Amino acid sequence: MKRLYKIYFLTVVAAMFFLASCSRPGGNSTGSEFMPDMAHSIAYEANYYNYYYNNTWGSEDEYYDMAKPRLPVAGTVSRSSSKSIAISSATENKPYYYGDTEEERTRAIAEIIDNPYPITDAGLKVGKELYNINCAICHGEKGDGNGYLVRDDGGVYPVQPAILVNEEFTAASNGRYYHSIMYGKNLMGAYKDKLSYSERWQVIHYIRSLQAKENKLTYSQFENTLNNVDRPAGEMKQMAQLHDDAHDGDHHGDHGDGHHMHDEHEHPEHDAHTKDHHDDHGHNDHKDGDDHHHSEGEEHHDNH
Repeated sequence: MKRLYKIYFLTVVAAMFFLASCSRPGGNSTGSEFMPDMAHSIAYEANYYNYYYNNTWGSEDEYYDMAKPRLPVAGTVSRSSSKSIAISSATENKPYYYGDTEEERTRAIAEIIDNPYPITDAGLKVGKELYNINCAICHGEKGDGNGYLVRDDGGVYPVQPAILVNEEFTAASNGRYYHSIMYGKNLMGAYKDKLSYSERWQVIHYIRSLQAKENKLTYSQFENTLNNVDRPAGEMKQMAQLHDDAHDGDHHGDHGDGHHMHDEHEHPEHDAHTKDHHDDHGHNDHKDGDDHHHSEGEEHHDNH
């Protein structure tokens, strides 16, 4: 009989321990689990430093070293640099090696000279749309610093926005504009999270076109009399675009709505046509060379 009571007592105690070890959370209780470390690993957020005694193992310095960004795997290709993968231009990401200080701003102004994109009619159209959305409210649609927020009927802005078409800004390097877009300046906030890499440069192209208009000069796909830095895409760009459009029309006629990525090296007949055009029209003196054709390839992929 005593043996039966002993077995009954041990069974009740075991059941109580079992129920207590798996209690459900509720109210002010977090509940409990049997050997919780076997069920839940500690979650680490990439490149986030949040050391406290119950969060990790090792010293604070070891945790800090673990939280640092790692180098990419060898052979990794930047998303925006791929020529074989269809990627929206909005996902473009290029490194910017200048900090948000006056010293770095001065360095950017001195070192960033060339616009990596040639002047195109399509690019100026995109730049105008983006400028009017993001910039014109302060700087004005004409770049005269008379945007809606400055006018009496729009609300008096606390400072005068930069007059982008005056002599100072017309003579400024492209780096002055790009750095301001990246980090902002004075009361102007940063726009690096609102404009992609190519969009920033197209906005700068459009600002240049406003400066040219103010000075009765030309800034277009075929001619630039504003400065000797920004290069027009020229007639060859237009011919390449017409060729691609015609090829796309034939392709869609054969395949319906199917989407196809084209690479400039897939069209040997186009390369031959381009060479013949250079020979016939004396266009071999283009100093852009490889940059000119590289830009064509980049914009062609963006268009698709």
